[in-house]
Amino acid sequence: LKVIAIDEQLRVIYEDNVHFDKDLPEFKTQGGVYIHSDRLTVTSPVLMWVKALDMILEKMKSSGFNFSQVRALSGAGQQHGSVYWKKGSIQILKNAPSELPLHQSLKACFSVSACPIWMDSSTASQCSALEKAVGGAQRLASITGSRAYERFTGNQIAKIYSQNPEVYMQTERISLVSSFAASLFLGAYAPIDYSDGSGMNLLQIWEKVWSTSCLDACAPGLTEKLGCPVASHSVLGPISPYYSQRYGFSPDCKIVAFTGDNPASLAGMRLQEGDIAISLGTSDTLFLWIQEPTPALEGHILCNPVDSQTYMALLCFKNGSLMRERIRDDCASGSWDEFAKALSSTVAGNNGNLGFYFDVMEITPEAVGIHRFNRDNQKVSDFPKEVEIRALIEGQFMAKRIHAEKLG
Repeated sequence: LKVIAIDEQLRVIYEDNVHFDKDLPEFKTQGGVYIHSDRLTVTSPVLMWVKALDMILEKMKSSGFNFSQVRALSGAGQQHGSVYWKKGSIQILKNAPSELPLHQSLKACFSVSACPIWMDSSTASQCSALEKAVGGAQRLASITGSRAYERFTGNQIAKIYSQNPEVYMQTERISLVSSFAASLFLGAYAPIDYSDGSGMNLLQIWEKVWSTSCLDACAPGLTEKLGCPVASHSVLGPISPYYSQRYGFSPDCKIVAFTGDNPASLAGMRLQEGDIAISLGTSDTLFLWIQEPTPALEGHILCNPVDSQTYMALLCFKNGSLMRERIRDDCASGSWDEFAKALSSTVAGNNGNLGFYFDVMEITPEAVGIHRFNRDNQKVSDFPKEVEIRALIEGQFMAKRIHAEKLG
């Protein structure tokens, strides 16, 4: 959990973080999560998140941070994860006594104690049922911006409903991680914003309303449990009195809708019409501001968090820097300098030599293995080192461009 405070010139005046595994060892997470024995189910304990918030605010308080100067507060949460509020929790949230840390007041508020998150891939059967219910994968993408994905929230809700109908019936509200965090500050259930809501397989991205056919395919009575979605830059209301009493926030401090981490990156990078950002991480992601998207079977179209009339396209490639590091180790003795030299010693286009490098099953496209082709389009088993390095880099970037063009 990270906090950052900026002034009106966007200068950073305070930064801190809480590390789940290290600072909250009692929850016994690894990387902030529980990976279950089936290796497919991945969850996080919801009370760990609440306790982390208590902890970071206490750290700020003891360092002398002046909460009364904060005019507005917003945030971002990992996309797709969901939180399940038990019936009657709204009263507890609204009336939490300021002398207690929040996690103590909210102990009994959640019908699911360990929440499904973005790493979960245990909902294959729910995904195929959802696609079938609406008339196929492309039809679902045309409505919601993406075909059915295992980590997407609608499929996770469907799984909870089918496996634990009584838990589902005890739930009065379902939040995304982002709207859950906003709810803690609001002292009321915060609505889901359009951008993060587009990562659920439930929102009609054109009309910005829940799709009845998708909701019905996932679980009964879902409309009430989700509330009405709002624009990502909506002011939700003033901060809960709890924070004024406990930490000295001004009662006028505004809470602005929280959003997902990917939309927040588009806003934070200040992308504009026609801009593209590429993040070269363990996985590579590419996102762009887009006027007229064409949702496809690969990639995602989300509502744009900065301008509700436009969209953002998002592509995720699992074989990102892990693949580049492996080729660096194999072909450049583990040195990025040698890697860069080899790259610049070859010509753009690599004399027609081309490669596809997938150590693990790729998302876009669904393929695995290493496939090399020479200038005559014949498959070959290896390349000279410098040719290999250029083939990897060019192949990865051409794939990004081709799949981005498909999305419009």
